[in-house]
Amino acid sequence: MNKLIYNGQPTEARSILNKVNPFQHLTQSTLESIIAKSEIRQFPKGIYVFRQGDPSLQALFVLVSGSVEITVLDKQDKEVLVSKRQELEFFGEMVFFSEDCYPASVRATTDLLCIVIPNALFETELTRTLEFANAFSRIMTERMRTVYQSLISAAEQSQAALDLPMRKRVASLMSAPLVTCRLQDQISAVAKQMTEHAVSSLVVVDDQGQPRGIVTERDLVGKVLAQNLCQENLTAADIMAKNLLSVAAEAFYYEALLIMVKHKVRHLIVVDNHQLAGLISIRDLIISRSTGALTIVNNIEKQETIDGLAKASAEIDKILEALAEERASSQEILQIITEFFDRLTQKVIQVCEQEMQQEGYGPPPAAYSWITMGSSGRQEQFVKTDQDNGIIYDNLPPDKEEAAKSYFQLLAEKVVEGLSRCGFAKCKGNVMASNPFWCRSFNGWRETINVWINNLDPESIRMMTIFLDFRHVYGKKALSDLLRNFVTRSFQKSSTVLLFLAKDDLSHRVPLTFFKQIITEKTKEHRNLVNLKSAACVHIVDCLRIFSLREGIIETNTFKRLEKLAKKRVLSAEDNELLENAYETLMMLRIRQSLQQLSVGLQPDNYINPNELNKRDKSALREAFLAADRLQNLTGHAFYAFIG
Repeated sequence: MNKLIYNGQPTEARSILNKVNPFQHLTQSTLESIIAKSEIRQFPKGIYVFRQGDPSLQALFVLVSGSVEITVLDKQDKEVLVSKRQELEFFGEMVFFSEDCYPASVRATTDLLCIVIPNALFETELTRTLEFANAFSRIMTERMRTVYQSLISAAEQSQAALDLPMRKRVASLMSAPLVTCRLQDQISAVAKQMTEHAVSSLVVVDDQGQPRGIVTERDLVGKVLAQNLCQENLTAADIMAKNLLSVAAEAFYYEALLIMVKHKVRHLIVVDNHQLAGLISIRDLIISRSTGALTIVNNIEKQETIDGLAKASAEIDKILEALAEERASSQEILQIITEFFDRLTQKVIQVCEQEMQQEGYGPPPAAYSWITMGSSGRQEQFVKTDQDNGIIYDNLPPDKEEAAKSYFQLLAEKVVEGLSRCGFAKCKGNVMASNPFWCRSFNGWRETINVWINNLDPESIRMMTIFLDFRHVYGKKALSDLLRNFVTRSFQKSSTVLLFLAKDDLSHRVPLTFFKQIITEKTKEHRNLVNLKSAACVHIVDCLRIFSLREGIIETNTFKRLEKLAKKRVLSAEDNELLENAYETLMMLRIRQSLQQLSVGLQPDNYINPNELNKRDKSALREAFLAADRLQNLTGHAFYAFIG
């Protein structure tokens, strides 16, 4: 067993294993121990090492020589190639920590020589090495994602794609080939082209073939015929809509939907390898999914009362369920649910502004920015939780300040009540715009922030952790942007405030034993449970916020903060990947648990029983807690915030 033929030469099995990622993280003595307890097996070309649905062999297969194909069966029982493995790679990991059956088949494409490592070794020796365990976990996560994406890609080429409407590719929905006209084409020629090609819109291109806008039937009617304009002198450039946005052909349905919802457009150009490939419209999406996301958007937009919005908002939960069922990542889910919640909030504010005018209070006395904070500010709110919001309004002369304060106070009370009726509970801590503390002029907010920084008591720290993730939702965005810049500059200048913020987080550690196992709660109500939010998520959020403040990063979303910190090389590539996977795991478990609780009429509470998870999820949860713990250690060293 000690000698194997590798590249035509007798080679020590330990040396071969040392070339396989992530086994290079193990000591030589550990590698020798693995070889002693493993076996060498050969498989002839064409044979299946195991098939999809076979019970787990509880072993990892390391390829010394040869190659294999990994396939899955689609809903028509056709084999779909999802991956390949070459020498010095491994396979069989997908059920390595579980009793599940294999989700894919592995077939030898050449004669194989494998080192077969039993699962028992992972339970004892291998997981003791943190670097190995982390690297192995990352590889497993990425491979599972690849398998799933391949399944989706195959499914959407068939009728099975109808079961996954949110995961359809734009390429399968778009209108192609793209019909275009030129900037200088006269309106009569544009109308003629639409008729000849039986389309309702044309993309307007310049002499280099680059898109510059779009002309629709609506433009012809509204901008020409309805205005009784002379058509002879009008060109496509005169009436086209210029806010033309694009989407990749490989993007999913929900991504196209997200762009349309966010930017309030009805058409997107589809781009494939930097080339114009087609056009996708709201109508295309509606045809693809007649009931769903777009219906909900339309229902929200057409409401004129809070009661109507309350009914429409109840439908948003269906989008969350659909995305979760279709295995979207937490980043995907959070991004699109945020857009729906933002759209709902904006509409509630608009209705309340109209009520103010109808009641004789008139329009707002100054421009203002409605901000949201907490998980909503970070774009990480996936269910309707308590409100955390505020108002920043333009500075006014002293003689108009009181009247403005009274106006915005009343408006805020209406909005807070409206959001409450739409399912967003009022904050028990009164962190809402209806509280005068959270409704201030721009200068008032600047003064408050300076007070917090200069008086670093526990109450100031608490207020800062609530406020610092604020994000603009409605009104004059420039006010929010200016205040964000002020906050960033102020905190960069004060190392003391960052130290206090770091100490505040480190005063509560990730609950892990000396041997790095998760500590569950002992109280009667939550015995054997752990709160994913307070035990781990909040520490990742807090620590990344502190690093971001120091680096002048204005992003509030945790994933985006990680991305920016990685670009600045504040965190190593390995730590960045570790934390991204950790936060993804934590958020997906929270989303899944929340949906389960909602389905039986319970309020989501972020509690989970680690022992009720399958081995793979339990292992991923532990890795996530270890990553959060490591981030706390990095924060302590970076800001000298050591808690004794």
